[in-house]
Formats: sequence, C-alpha cells, structure tokens
Amino acid sequence: MDRIERLAFLSVGRGCGFSMFAVVLIVIALSTNFALAMLVGGQLCLLGCLVLLLRARLAHRWPHERTEVWMMLDAGDRPPKPVAQRIVATALRGAYLVFAREAATLAAGMSALSLMLRLAD
Repeated sequence: MDRIERLAFLSVGRGCGFSMFAVVLIVIALSTNFALAMLVGGQLCLLGCLVLLLRARLAHRWPHERTEVWMMLDAGDRPPKPVAQRIVATALRGAYLVFAREAATLAAGMSALSLMLRLAD
C-alpha cells in the first residue's frame, strides 16, 4: 500500500505541477499590475483547489484500471482485484486532499497579499 500511496502522490503532484505552471505564466503575464496578478493567481489556485476536492470526492467512481497509479504499478505489485478499487481510490483521495490543502493555502496567501497591496494604494 505504501508504494501505491507514493505513486498516487506522484501522479497527482505531476498534474498539479502542470496546472501550477499555467498559473505562474498567467501571473507573470499580469506582473505589470502586481495586485491584480496576485488576485488572479489566488483565484486560479482556489479553482485548482475546488477541482482537487471534486476529484477527491469522486475518486471511488473511476475504474482503478484506468488510473495512472495502476499503470505505473508493476504487475507483481498490484493488489488483488476484489480490493484494488478501494485501495487505489483511497490513495488517490488522500493525495488529492493533500494537494487541495496546499492549493487553498497558496490561494489564501496570494489573495491576502493582493488585498494588502490594494489597501496600501
């Protein structure tokens, strides 16, 4: 199970990394108005958090054979069919929730910075 959890964390982290790359590019594009850049970045991080929470809620509905975690597992490391769905879904749900918490923290920080910059103006 430990290997499955690590692979779930890797899989979700990779997806979050790509989405974070897009957020960073948008923030850089708006960097002439730093308060606006932080506001938009915070809102995009909040949107990412909501998507991760939705995916965590629905993780048990996706067939485990179609997940990236299952594809990364060696045939010998795969759990037996009767419990595989529950194990993979639980690992993915945990990873989604960890990254959702981090995205929410980042969104709050960026939004607070935007608010402070706007109030200082």
